Amino acid sequence: MARKILFAGLALAPLAAVLRWAFDTGDVPVFLVSALALVPLAWVIGEATEQAAEHTGPAMGGFLNASFGNAPELIIALFAVADGLPDVVRGSITGSIVSNLLLVLGLALVATDEEELNWRSLVSNLGLVVWAVLLFLIPSVPGWHGNPDLRSQSATRRPPAPHSWSLSKALLTLGIATGATALVSEILVHTLEGFTKSAGLSRFFVSAVIVAIVGNAAEHGGAIVVARRGKIRLASEIAVSSAAQVALLVAPLAALLSFGVRPPLPLAFRPVELATIAGAALFVGAIVWDRRGTRREGLLLLVAYAAVAIAYGFSGNR
Repeated sequence: MARKILFAGLALAPLAAVLRWAFDTGDVPVFLVSALALVPLAWVIGEATEQAAEHTGPAMGGFLNASFGNAPELIIALFAVADGLPDVVRGSITGSIVSNLLLVLGLALVATDEEELNWRSLVSNLGLVVWAVLLFLIPSVPGWHGNPDLRSQSATRRPPAPHSWSLSKALLTLGIATGATALVSEILVHTLEGFTKSAGLSRFFVSAVIVAIVGNAAEHGGAIVVARRGKIRLASEIAVSSAAQVALLVAPLAALLSFGVRPPLPLAFRPVELATIAGAALFVGAIVWDRRGTRREGLLLLVAYAAVAIAYGFSGNR
């Protein structure tokens, strides 16, 4: 039944496009339809990633999911820069990293029984996130005293299951679903400002919580789907490697590509943003240090994410 609902939900992607460009519907309904449209697309990407992992192993499967899933995040960043919303870019990048580490990994651990984790890979990726925070300090610190918009595999492979997809089919499905996700993400960005004003929320909160979650729905949905099937190693790889990719690839790449759309992205993060990114990485490191994941630890991660989201709600746009 759930699969039928998700299949039917794929119609929301073209519906969002029709509402946006054919009927010029208001920003609030288009934003909501776009956000909902990302859920079934995330499920498709999760399915395709799991099938690809049957051929490549969980470490490469997590990398594939993070790579395909982070394409919309990069597109969201570029459209937000073009629309003159640098704070939305910083918020979505910050929220993407934190939500992957706390929300996605937490849900994945809650969805499965206690299992051994791929400790070496997880700790390596968490170290990359902390290193990215140190690099972010270089352009960020000057902005704290002035204008914040200052310009500046160790897993073992298993043989494919008897009824698994071919690798080419899985990769083709990933590509198509990611392209559709990118289109919906573009619609989402262009309606974000109107939704923010109507909902009475700060742009930073909407970008760091709502946009970050739906913009990374591919990784979120994929990690939870595979975790429910008992593949916590793959699920944890998706969550943590995605956070590392956003920190070390999406953020600087968005800054570089933004020079082509003008104005360039001010990659200057506020203390609350850098503190929550570093804190999330260190907290997850402490959780996985015993090399196992439990439901109780998953709940702790979810509580931590709720606390961060509340803090974002009080932090305002600057």
